[in-house]
Amino acid sequence: MIGQLAVSDVDTAAALSIRADVSEVRRASEWLEKTCQERGVPEDETGRLDLCLNEALANALTHGQAGGAPQPIRLRLAVSRENEVAEATVTVSDAGIAFDPLAAVPKLRPKTLAEAEPGGLGLFMIQSITDKLSYRYDDGYNHLSFSVCW
Repeated sequence: MIGQLAVSDVDTAAALSIRADVSEVRRASEWLEKTCQERGVPEDETGRLDLCLNEALANALTHGQAGGAPQPIRLRLAVSRENEVAEATVTVSDAGIAFDPLAAVPKLRPKTLAEAEPGGLGLFMIQSITDKLSYRYDDGYNHLSFSVCW
């Protein structure tokens, strides 16, 4: 058991829909922080999730918007606990252009500052600081899920 929760206990998931607009990123971060706190996610793990959320939203807003009116981006947080391990998973679902970040070729890291170009390291960061990462494309939506465990 962890705290007062049973051996296999799943908290109800929380969800938020935001406009596909950069001005909504802050609201998404605030929602994530509050929702994680309500579900007992430690601050360090919440911080890791927030970094990934910000990067995933930046990628969806910058690269994923196809022509036409942008569709809302859906966020979901699920926290589960099984035996002595707890896990928080954020899923970002957007109606942008299909893009599997797990199949993307990683950008080579520059050897010198002169070789450095802005951008391109966000996926590497997400992969580096999460414990689990998955992607699926379903019904016209990208669904990127990332998890942290403690």
